[in-house]
Amino acid sequence: MKSVIVGTAGHIDHGKSALVHSLTGKDPDRLPEEKRRGITIDLGFADLELGDVRIGFVDVPGHERFVKNMLAGAHGIDAVALVIAADEGVMPQTREHFDICRLLGVQLGLIVITKTDLVEEELITLVKQEAEELVANSFLEHAPLVAVSATSGAGLEELKSTLRDLANRVPSRSAATIPRLPVDRSFTVKGFGGVVTGTLVSGEIREGDDLELLPLGRRVRARGLQVHGAPVKRAVSGQRTAVNLAGVEAAEIERGMVLVKPGRLRPVQIIDVRLEVLPDAPRALRSRARVRLHIHAAEVLGRLRILNENGELAPGESGLGQLRLEAPVVALSHERFIIRSYSPSQTVAGGQVLDPFAGKHRTRELTRVCERLQALSDTDPLIRFTTFVALSGEHGLRLPDIAARTGWDDALMDQVAAQARDQDRIVECEGVFLTPEVFRDLTQKTLKEITAYHEREPLSRGLARETLRERHFARLPAEVFRSVLSRLEAEGEVLSERDVVRTSGHTLQLGGADADLHARLDRLYSEAGLEPAAIEEVFEKVGVSAANRSHTRKILQLLIDGGNLIRVQGDLLFHRSAVDKLKAALHEYGDKHEPARRIDITTFKDLAGVSRKYAIPLLEFLDRERVTRRAGHEREILKPR
Repeated sequence: MKSVIVGTAGHIDHGKSALVHSLTGKDPDRLPEEKRRGITIDLGFADLELGDVRIGFVDVPGHERFVKNMLAGAHGIDAVALVIAADEGVMPQTREHFDICRLLGVQLGLIVITKTDLVEEELITLVKQEAEELVANSFLEHAPLVAVSATSGAGLEELKSTLRDLANRVPSRSAATIPRLPVDRSFTVKGFGGVVTGTLVSGEIREGDDLELLPLGRRVRARGLQVHGAPVKRAVSGQRTAVNLAGVEAAEIERGMVLVKPGRLRPVQIIDVRLEVLPDAPRALRSRARVRLHIHAAEVLGRLRILNENGELAPGESGLGQLRLEAPVVALSHERFIIRSYSPSQTVAGGQVLDPFAGKHRTRELTRVCERLQALSDTDPLIRFTTFVALSGEHGLRLPDIAARTGWDDALMDQVAAQARDQDRIVECEGVFLTPEVFRDLTQKTLKEITAYHEREPLSRGLARETLRERHFARLPAEVFRSVLSRLEAEGEVLSERDVVRTSGHTLQLGGADADLHARLDRLYSEAGLEPAAIEEVFEKVGVSAANRSHTRKILQLLIDGGNLIRVQGDLLFHRSAVDKLKAALHEYGDKHEPARRIDITTFKDLAGVSRKYAIPLLEFLDRERVTRRAGHEREILKPR
């Protein structure tokens, strides 16, 4: 059976609750205070079956003091019944409730003239005309208008027929978003614990599902479900749903929280929005104004920034803005909200969330940011996906980041990501998405940095990989750094060699004096065998002045990088030919002393022909090279692999 949520709207004492009662036989006023005072204070709920559709009514209070309660119920409705009493006509809360529904993007509804038994037909006609003037050029301009009396029952059958026709015109809710149930009421049932109710705005919830209560961040379980008061195993989007929760105390639950699929959404406090200021707003909306944000059932205070040159939006104007909230909320791109002034509390604007994970914008970047925010207004998922990636800059976004902004399910997420890749609108860096422009800029910066390093250090084999990462990618995902280098390697621009990177055209061609110094150093260490001189003595032997020692160290590094010299410990360097000869002698000694293959330090000194000064560093080096292995006071000579 199709489920549709209809919200009542209208001024206090215009007969909204009486109308719902007469249609459903259920009194939506449940609080003792409501019974005593004869007015609706908080949300009321009732349901009605009309053939193949079930209508869930959300009855909202009409008193100006309880508009925030009205707003808690107005979010998530499919259609509105604008109720106007025949004996009073259009009143202040009639207009405010109508403005709220329009700002929330409600697209369907009807007008109900109540209390027709109290007035003459002529006055009913005048009220109808007044109602038509109110809704002119709005979503209710051509809506059905039905006159009824809850007392006599006149017009109720016509109203039911109209409601059924209206319900059949309500489009199905999107099946491509994850389950979300904004909590508009919570209470305790003895023996069962905490229960939350709300309109399931998307997805489905099954009995036993693991869920998350945000912004509390508490993992819970759906212990039981009810839809319109009847136990069910499964609730679907568009249904008024009650969920008995396990894993949370009832006292921890508040109106405005949202029940969601675990790990998919995140609370936010800075959101970029599109704003529409009411034409009859008392004043312009200005930057730094303290306002009340109403989104779903939540009310949160915050500061507003208008994203234009003069920092304000006049009554009747629309534009872009940013809300910086004093408490976290759950918000998704394209969700609607209402703005009320801080004091006096009055509805002044509404709008649509564009980027729920916004950052603070610099004034000089405002033009570019606003262009991208305009693109987020588009309904095309591909455009929104690529725009979110663009807004993320060099940091990029992963699929869970997109899901937290949109609420899309996995199927839609994968589909849009594949489409963006196929059309080259994004570059994927091991699961992190960047725009092609940003990725190209990063690769150019990287190549430029490596090239500049070669110009500064022509005798260096290349730029240390870690130095490059820290200089340009320290705050970026590691996947981006690896992908940039991989792209440059694939294009033949750079080469990675162990711990350094260099341009493919970089070669070490030593000229004149440097070539001679290179040869003398190589020969000096080769002749020293396993008893090389200290580094300072080496400098003296090759005739290097104090001013040129830094340059000489670079030549030594070339010998190390080229494999001619081996750094055993600090500045203790050995020629590779001597080390290779020592390894061969050790293996020969081990073969002669099978199966133990053991050698002590004294024997090693004799075998190598070195003093203890060199023996200990050499043995530790050979341990690291897996030539030997410590065995008490001896070494075991390992067999070559």
